[in-house]
Amino acid sequence: MELIPQSEFARAENDLGLIADMCRANALVAVKRAGSGHLGSSFSAMDIVVHLFFEELDTAELGFDHPDRDVYFSSKGHDVPGLYAVLHALGVLPAERLLRLRRLGGLDGHPDVGIPGIEANSGSLGMGISKGRGIAWAKRLLGRQGRVVVMTGDGELQEGQNFEGLQAAAAHAQGNLWIVVDRNELQSDKPTEEIVALGDLEAKLRAFGWHIAECDGHDHDALARAFSDFRAEGDAPKALIANTIKGKGVSFMEHPRALREGGGTYRWHAGAPDDESFARAHAELLARIRERIPDLKLVPVEEIEERSIGEPESGIATRTHVTDEYVAAAYGEALLELAERHAGLVVLDADLASDCRIRPFELAHPDRFHESGIAEQDMVSAAAGMARHGLLPVVNSFASFLAARANEQIYNQASEGTKVVYALHYAGLIPAGPGKSHQSVRDISLLAALPNMTVVQPGNAEETRAFLRWAVEDAGENVALRLAIGPSPRRIELPPLVVGQGPVLREGSDGLLFAYGPVMLHEALGAAERLDRRLRVVNMPWLNRIDAAWLEELVEPFEEIFVLEDHASVGGLGDALRRVLAGRTLEVFGVEGWPACGTPLEALRFHGLDASSLADRIALRLGTRSAK
Repeated sequence: MELIPQSEFARAENDLGLIADMCRANALVAVKRAGSGHLGSSFSAMDIVVHLFFEELDTAELGFDHPDRDVYFSSKGHDVPGLYAVLHALGVLPAERLLRLRRLGGLDGHPDVGIPGIEANSGSLGMGISKGRGIAWAKRLLGRQGRVVVMTGDGELQEGQNFEGLQAAAAHAQGNLWIVVDRNELQSDKPTEEIVALGDLEAKLRAFGWHIAECDGHDHDALARAFSDFRAEGDAPKALIANTIKGKGVSFMEHPRALREGGGTYRWHAGAPDDESFARAHAELLARIRERIPDLKLVPVEEIEERSIGEPESGIATRTHVTDEYVAAAYGEALLELAERHAGLVVLDADLASDCRIRPFELAHPDRFHESGIAEQDMVSAAAGMARHGLLPVVNSFASFLAARANEQIYNQASEGTKVVYALHYAGLIPAGPGKSHQSVRDISLLAALPNMTVVQPGNAEETRAFLRWAVEDAGENVALRLAIGPSPRRIELPPLVVGQGPVLREGSDGLLFAYGPVMLHEALGAAERLDRRLRVVNMPWLNRIDAAWLEELVEPFEEIFVLEDHASVGGLGDALRRVLAGRTLEVFGVEGWPACGTPLEALRFHGLDASSLADRIALRLGTRSAK
């Protein structure tokens, strides 16, 4: 595997299409090395980003700290591998860091302002136009020069906040604000028009009072004309609809071919390509680049990594032992089973049907599947309306977006006394590669504070099925079901559910440790194994509904009580246990500060939540007690 060094970009002689392909090749290598990332959207936006930085904006010339600089950032955020490749081409990011995409101390999987060249945090969709509007307003107030250019995805425009920003920017005559819509016509795996159609986008944007242009987003002459037109315009904010091809630059990743070959779904939105696909894609890009630079120089990634510093400690870079169990897959299977028994069960999705494993439900029951698009607030309020009229909605999205963005809507629904099941996928610290926008470590606190809400997290596939059955058939109130998205690290045998109670998984004499979910149960059991039967481990999947008599009897023999949270240390299971165990002290091990980005073991080790670190922390506490 080889990278194009920054020195080679000078040989492109400002051939913007060539530079874009060189950046595509490097982004491809970075994503492959990371093991995950977003190529399709990075490639569709690449010509635009290259054109802006190499031709249109003064940012690279003035510097990313200059107050009068032009500002660019992407609201969609997941296209950041492409932006990182451009920043490497400009000499802002060294090769060593580019190859540490999604690694601790490297580059976050979504933009973070702690990284040179990144102007705004993004990844949670829909915020960029408003954030850009704020930057543009600040520039005008402070008498500073420079335009603000915000990239948005076309599917992202389903988020309602975009239209609040569009309206306000026009009302404030913010002519220094530009947006570019990457109109690649695909969302995570299906066409935008099949999810929630945008209709006549130009007419919509124009109706808000924006100056509009439209062009081929891969044609640099057309981009130059559009931006020249924008510079000549007055006080109205400007929007460019850039018609692009998702996966541009690699023939088998390009839409519509890739959609046809995928049987109607697009497979290159997220994830790293397999070895054969990587080799084909890289060879295709290099062949086209070498038509212009025949003696192109490449540097083996091993050579770059040899000179890098701050490599992770040996043995914690990757998790080598995982199972083929996915609790999300078990959830999807259970939904199908329950649908046969409950005609009123309906499923709502926020353009994450594949990730949430609910595509089989959509195919089996299309009339009972409601696609809301990227619009969590609308989705939850629609579910509230459905519940008021006798349906049982099961609402799906990533936990970090559903619990926080739609929290007021969930509160409103709960106040009506109806029942909705909220499936919060991607819950917890792991996987940590996408970064803090996707790591849900505050959702328990946001939802457990609501009346009429039980929050649970299953530890294995069968417990997932049992919890969903309980939520649909037995629960008398709302249920928030936290679900890990990745493979379970180990297979854990669990007995049948008992409401408000949890089973003992490993006996121990000196301390009691509560944990939940497949990731943290694995680490808890690993810590107990290291402590040689000094630690009793209890799976406690009921995160805010606790049988007080059971709990008091369980903890009575122990002076030392610990809680391992897949959440911030505030507002999770630990606080719920404290309320029941009035007067007893317990120590909570949770995510302190911002969640770390990196491989699973890097992030767990960073927060002291891996088995080895936990064993050391608990042993220190037990030893201190023994010494007394």
